[in-house]
Amino acid sequence: MNKNGSHGILLILLAAILWGTTGTAQALAPSGAHPLTIGALRLAVGGGALLLLAVARGQITRSSFQQPGVTLLAALLVAAYQLSFFKAVETTGVAVGTIVAIGSGPLFAGLLAFLIHKEHPDRRWLIATTLAVIGLLVLFIPSPGSVSQITLSGVLLALAAGASYAGYALAIKLLLPGNSSEAVIALVFTLGGVLLAPFLFNADLSWAVKPGGLAVILHLGLITTALAYTLFARGLRTVPAVHAVTLSLAEPLTAATLGIIALKERPTFTAVFGMMMVLGGLVVLVAARPEKNCDGTSS
Repeated sequence: MNKNGSHGILLILLAAILWGTTGTAQALAPSGAHPLTIGALRLAVGGGALLLLAVARGQITRSSFQQPGVTLLAALLVAAYQLSFFKAVETTGVAVGTIVAIGSGPLFAGLLAFLIHKEHPDRRWLIATTLAVIGLLVLFIPSPGSVSQITLSGVLLALAAGASYAGYALAIKLLLPGNSSEAVIALVFTLGGVLLAPFLFNADLSWAVKPGGLAVILHLGLITTALAYTLFARGLRTVPAVHAVTLSLAEPLTAATLGIIALKERPTFTAVFGMMMVLGGLVVLVAARPEKNCDGTSS
């Protein structure tokens, strides 16, 4: 594994760990916070902060606007992810919504890479993704006596979120050559925030100006969006998009770990087994990864 590839993998894993705090942060939001409003504010704060920083550093150049169609597509998919994911979680529960959305991401990424770039998933990706998805399924097996709220509409929304995530990951990778990671993420997420702005009209935002609400929005916007997606974009420069989406399965693993550490949850044996499966899948993808060019083809 080359040094740049190892560095890119680390950046993507760090981004996924930061994303893993999203559910906990949302749970701490004051009453009255609507999932769609949270998603819109997250993009507005994160995208706005990145845009200001990119402009101040002179990173927004003419080359940043050379692929307007791809930029708009990425922004649309980012906005679609916010809408579908947060609504899926509200409709069918955090566990099921997360597992379906994040777990389906690598599958959609592999399919899109094949349809668009005619890239055949390599054996390492197939093994890693299979282990991780099985592990996530085991990890979120309902405990005895728990009440399931699985709904078809919630699962379909979560699948839409997974497809959106895979789509904008591939689109962002196309925008990176010739541009800074910060500029790409700033433009995509700012435009995504603009697309979601109508959801803020007539919305009750009184919770957002409370100390607790403000802290949640700043965390979601600055940490889990601005910082995390900048790390993700930098990692995408040296890691194939399909591998990057699989590596992001560290997000639900992080969320489960936070539940154990921060919320004092006692994991069942099946939960521990599932976490080990996910970790095993990530190790397979990280260990001895063949060298890849920036476009994801073998050297």
